[in-house]
Formats: sequence, structure tokens, C-alpha cells
Amino acid sequence: MGTNGVATSEAVRDAVYRACILLDDEKWSEWLDLCDDTFEYEIGAWSPEIRKDMIYFSGNRDALQNMTDMLAKHNTDHSPLRRHATVYTIDENEDGTIDVVSSLAIYQNMLDGINSHIDAGESHLFVIGRYVDKMKMKDGKAVFLSRKVSLDTRRLDKGSHWPF
Repeated sequence: MGTNGVATSEAVRDAVYRACILLDDEKWSEWLDLCDDTFEYEIGAWSPEIRKDMIYFSGNRDALQNMTDMLAKHNTDHSPLRRHATVYTIDENEDGTIDVVSSLAIYQNMLDGINSHIDAGESHLFVIGRYVDKMKMKDGKAVFLSRKVSLDTRRLDKGSHWPF
């Protein structure tokens, strides 16, 4: 891999990890600033019972902006989510786009106990899966064109209306 490939890989990793921090800190507008105007976002999971993908959310950048603008008005569990991503693969395509696959684990630190098994102040695994991103380089930075959150977890709880 040449110097340009190394710089691209570093920019991609920086964008993936920076997105996690911004989402953790609920800085929705700053997160969306990492995304192209044509950005498409989807949260889904494969269901072996029905042998189909289940789609929990699908929308473009404008839909995400509208959704995140409304989050403060939702009656929701405010227990913070912490995303842990590890970039697995970065593949540059001939058309200039970049395919990125990352593992994902999201933990939730409970402000209130949710049942007899999880107490207030305790952390638990919220969801696991993968980020499947398509990116491009723009002015030396990696920009998200699309993100598919492909979950292994299929039972979602409070807080699941937030972007993962």
C-alpha cells in the first residue's frame, strides 16, 4: 500500500472512531457533519425465523437531521450509550469510494435499574453487530456516503430510536 493508501486508511479510521465519540456524546449535528449530503443510513438485522432482513430504520441525511432534532422531546431512558468499534477492513474501489467494515458493541450505563438483573449504575451490553460503511475522500478527510448498522442483536430496548 502506497503513501496515499496509508493516509486514506488513517482518515477512514479517524472518521469511524470520531463518529463513535460524537454519537456517544449526543452531538448529532457534528456527527452529521461527517456525512455527505447524499448520506443514507439503515439499521437492520437478519431474522432466521422469517428468513429476511428486518429494517428498524432507513432514511437519508435530512430524515436523520429531523429525527435527531426531535430526540430532546422524546420520553426516553437517558442512560448513556458507549460505542466500541474496531475497523476490520478498508477496501478502495475503482470509482473512488471506500468500503469499510467494523465490528460494533454498544454498552449502556444504567441511570435507573431496568429489572432485578441490572441495577442503577451498572453497565450492560446493549447491542452487537457491524458497521458497513461506504465513504469517499474529500479534502483529505473521509466522508460517510452510507452506513448500514447490521445488528446481531434483534431485541431492542429503550434508547433504540437513537442512531447507533
